Amino acid sequence: PCINPYNFQSLRNKFHYSKAREDECRPAGLASTFDSCKEKKMKVRSGLIQMALKGDTSMAPEEITKIMIEAHIPYIEEAGEKGVQVLCMQEVFTQPYFCPSQDIKWYAAVEKIPEGPTTKLMQEYAKKYNMVIVVPIYEEEMTGVYYNTAAVIDADGKYLGKYRKSHLPQVAGFYEKFFFKPGNLGYPVFETAYCKLGVYICYDRHFPEGWRALALNGAEYIVNPSATVAGLSQYLWELEQPASAAANGCYIGAINRIGTEEPWNIGTFYGSSYIVNPRGKIEAQLDDKTDGLLIHDMDMDAVREIRNLWQFFRDRRPEIYGDLTALQ
Repeated sequence: PCINPYNFQSLRNKFHYSKAREDECRPAGLASTFDSCKEKKMKVRSGLIQMALKGDTSMAPEEITKIMIEAHIPYIEEAGEKGVQVLCMQEVFTQPYFCPSQDIKWYAAVEKIPEGPTTKLMQEYAKKYNMVIVVPIYEEEMTGVYYNTAAVIDADGKYLGKYRKSHLPQVAGFYEKFFFKPGNLGYPVFETAYCKLGVYICYDRHFPEGWRALALNGAEYIVNPSATVAGLSQYLWELEQPASAAANGCYIGAINRIGTEEPWNIGTFYGSSYIVNPRGKIEAQLDDKTDGLLIHDMDMDAVREIRNLWQFFRDRRPEIYGDLTALQ
């Protein structure tokens, strides 16, 4: 059988490696086997967790964090036991979506990255299960400077970096600029043990420029942890991200929470988390009502295949796109 050069866990008991990266994962004396397998199918097993709020919004943010992490741990362990290689949770997964409130109470939900307790805990689980984990939480840079952020942890438990949400809505029910500063880290792509991984967060998905920037930076798989309710934008949920996957020749993992959150009741979070392939076809999806873990094997060879077929990157004309960056 073909050896997957990304899957260090399946190989580490058979061969000696100096590092768990594809370009360094070559078993001594097996170069020809390794190279021939690179030409065959390579799969990455993805996992997405969607969940309703546990506890209630009258509780202290610290209490909610504890309850939400406890609720996620069985799914994280299930993912690890079932061989998930890249796992992602929903936007600000330790808290309710508190942005309808404009209540400073929720500032107490912030954590440092990577020094904070949630990132440290997820590093332990990443190392335990040899699993990349994307950790979307409310980040404190310094007192009074807070971001909507996702930490990225590699399969060996190493903290790789973070993405900060770039686009923030400020409309009824979604007062994000009260709680977050706009992201300032650009569009990083993380060289994980299994794939080149990008992160976009919720409202970002409405802006095609970021998807393209991530793809041009090398992303093969992009996760989009979200908190979005039924109503105005629901029809876009299965439109925008498949279109972005097709336009950029990459896989996208779209994650949304479920249920309603009192006292705000801005609508029903409809879940429906899914994986879409580089052709824009949704390959696997959860329902719109229940907590769940979606596990799906992605054929990473499809990324190269589709990009070679359509050649959108070759044919783009950045020299004539100046109007896109002109300040209005």
